[in-house]
Amino acid sequence: MREVLAQAAFQLFLERGFERTTVDDIVARAGVGRRSFFRYFPSKEDAVFPDHERCLAEMTEFLAAVDDNDPVGAVCDAARIVLRMYADNPEFSVQRYRLTREVPGLRTYELSVVRRYEQTLAGHLRGRFGEGGDGELRAEVIAASVVAAHNNGLRLWLRSGGEGDPEEAVDHALDLVRAVWARPVGEVVPVSARPEREAAEAVGADASTPVSVDGEVVVMVARKGTPMWRVVQQIEAAVGES
Repeated sequence: MREVLAQAAFQLFLERGFERTTVDDIVARAGVGRRSFFRYFPSKEDAVFPDHERCLAEMTEFLAAVDDNDPVGAVCDAARIVLRMYADNPEFSVQRYRLTREVPGLRTYELSVVRRYEQTLAGHLRGRFGEGGDGELRAEVIAASVVAAHNNGLRLWLRSGGEGDPEEAVDHALDLVRAVWARPVGEVVPVSARPEREAAEAVGADASTPVSVDGEVVVMVARKGTPMWRVVQQIEAAVGES
């Protein structure tokens, strides 16, 4: 019944527009009563995203059972569960993407769904890194990075009309996140890995300075107090260029 209602709702949204479609229209198309609709969906917006609750539950279950030796890899793999949900039904996913671009209310709703995924990932990482201080900051920043990377790759695929392999762009984006954040907490690449004079010059730089060593390691030297967003930005730029 949930699928029947969601299909009827989406057909009407495409035919008449989201704002001009009522719950009465949806239940009439599905051949059921209003009570049946509200048993499965609190609102019209929920009918546009009928699969996210199941996907969120699957993600939560996956993270509860995953090996915690690689927490960044675990949350990246958890994000791929969302990707598979979209990839399993390309036509619906593309149509929904276009609809959410046209209806501001749906875009707002979608952002709230994305935030729930991010909070789930951050909650798992806090269990690994700690609930306070830099551990919590690290968890929040990594979770936001994973969601942003996943969504960047996913939207490239959706904007193409669902052409090609959606995993390619998402894997590339998530690999970047892992390259930046997978280093264990507290592990520091020694500045001595670089010539002494060059390291001293970097410390005296006006801002954070990423330096590539042999194309494999990126050493970040930053003044105390440099904003975290600036450090991340410079790392991403260095990794992207290497």
